[in-house]
Amino acid sequence: MSETTQTTPSPEATVRAHLIPEAVIRIAGNSQDGIQAMGSILARLAGRTEQEVMTFMTIPSTISGGPSIFQLRIGSGEVLSAGDEADFLLAFYQHSYEEHIHSLRKGGIVLYDTDHVEPRPEWQKDYVHIGVPISTQTIEAIGGTARDKGKNIFALGVVARMFDLNVPKLEQLINERFRGKDESVVRNALLAFHAGYAYAANHLQDIFRLAESRKRERVQVVMNGNEALAYGLIAAGVRFGAAYPITPWSDVMETLRRELPKYGGMFIQCEDEIAAISMAIGASYAGRVAVTGSSGPGISLKSEAVGWAVNAEVPLVIIDIQRGGPSTGLPTNVEQSDLYIACFGSHGDAPRVVLAPADVEDCFYTAIEAVNIARQYSVPVFILSDQSIATRIEAFPEPELEKVCQDISPDFTPVPEHKPYDLSAPDGITHHIPPGTKVLNGKYPVLPGLEHDEMGHPSASPKMHMAMTAKRRRKLQALARNLPRPQPYGPAQGDVLLVGWGSTRGPIREAVDRARAQGLNVSALHLRYLNPLPNGLEEIFAGFRHIFVVEMNDEGLYGYGQLAALLRARYCNPNIRGINKTDGLTFKVREILERLQEKLAGLQGRPVTLQA
Repeated sequence: MSETTQTTPSPEATVRAHLIPEAVIRIAGNSQDGIQAMGSILARLAGRTEQEVMTFMTIPSTISGGPSIFQLRIGSGEVLSAGDEADFLLAFYQHSYEEHIHSLRKGGIVLYDTDHVEPRPEWQKDYVHIGVPISTQTIEAIGGTARDKGKNIFALGVVARMFDLNVPKLEQLINERFRGKDESVVRNALLAFHAGYAYAANHLQDIFRLAESRKRERVQVVMNGNEALAYGLIAAGVRFGAAYPITPWSDVMETLRRELPKYGGMFIQCEDEIAAISMAIGASYAGRVAVTGSSGPGISLKSEAVGWAVNAEVPLVIIDIQRGGPSTGLPTNVEQSDLYIACFGSHGDAPRVVLAPADVEDCFYTAIEAVNIARQYSVPVFILSDQSIATRIEAFPEPELEKVCQDISPDFTPVPEHKPYDLSAPDGITHHIPPGTKVLNGKYPVLPGLEHDEMGHPSASPKMHMAMTAKRRRKLQALARNLPRPQPYGPAQGDVLLVGWGSTRGPIREAVDRARAQGLNVSALHLRYLNPLPNGLEEIFAGFRHIFVVEMNDEGLYGYGQLAALLRARYCNPNIRGINKTDGLTFKVREILERLQEKLAGLQGRPVTLQA
């Protein structure tokens, strides 16, 4: 495989089939070329054929578009990350070829458009080159006017043949993708797909078949993290949301706008972020938990109203799809730098709950859990997702909807009396009655932003402020006592513990697997509950000599990131240190192992070998 593969074998050439356990495919071109559409179709096909799949994509933040990639890893076994190195690169342009060929493993295959790419001779010894006139062939298949919007689907046909993919299911996915458009669009797409498949069948000698996956007990569903959050909220009983568009939150908003009316709900696009959270607070007080969301810049604008909801003890779900910051920052790149604002982003002492889903499936269930915590403890709950999970496509077992779906309609049963801020309540946990509920003693409470007494009436009493501050704090302490203790991935004692949160779980676990395969004593711990922290972490930390928190934010003034700072403040453990980066990209397994090696070498004063 060290020479350029010819695309015109002799008629008597025999097709060679290679069985492979997994494949990492990177598609590189421009955002206008439908890179994400092609990748999405491939990822959703994997889920429908019982394969594991995980994706990664980059999108330019400029309106005019620009270079873009979509990478997916398909496997018959467990897939924890989108892959460090690609096995197959599809390059549409010269810049796609030159910028991404080194993402291939040595001996990997690069499929390039001969109409736009001139291969470099010095790279042909390291990578298998396959040239296909993608643009020209697309024109021949569907005509010149549609070539720019059809070459991605032509290339999809080539890839389908190369990997012996399920053609009927791909045809169905293409139909679904272009459903609602003019019939000619669907027809041209299918023409381009079949033209690409036929070209590959007539010109390529090698095909690669993925090993048969293990059979699933339940049907798989395929979606991205933003979709999973939206459907989780609907399953949890949320029927109202309000927000303002912003990347990468907007997909959650658009899904809820489309789906909530089907269940008797509604989603309102407001004039700004402040109006959105204020409207959501009002809807929550009306009897159902409501949702609002944004990304970092919008969360900043919502901060004052978050404090109001804490003080008034209104249940609310706030979703933050993190992106690179500060300010407008990196709108289409990933970062985990909103933890501080989620935990502390209001003036005064304003405790709230912060959860962080670990993958797409977890987004669905975290949304349900957030609603239930908000209702049970009458508190705002943040869900901290990020751009990586938001746009990542994964397959997971279809939820048992009859078990997880719930009705949280308000209960208007009359009550004898009602103190919404009763200081004698166990653990400080009280609840509002929905407006319209009859209070038999005739004493109706009010909903305040000012400090207040037990009925909600404004109070400047120092004693009352201390009591209410403690009440709001005790609720979260009660929650912490009920949180499940996280379990280490790997042995409970050892040399190194890698701690992560959010989308870093997969790469961290894969890094642990590689390290342990080399005989190294490394384990991992993933945290979903970030505020309050679950009890028992200090006992876990005590079992390890070195604790490194792997997170996508800056190492700060003192050499560790945001979660590491919270853990050091909580446990006063100097062994907690950071492995951080801020390049706007997800962690590769290789990066984690290389950074761990550097950190250990610096601490021990000698080189430490950790092969990536």
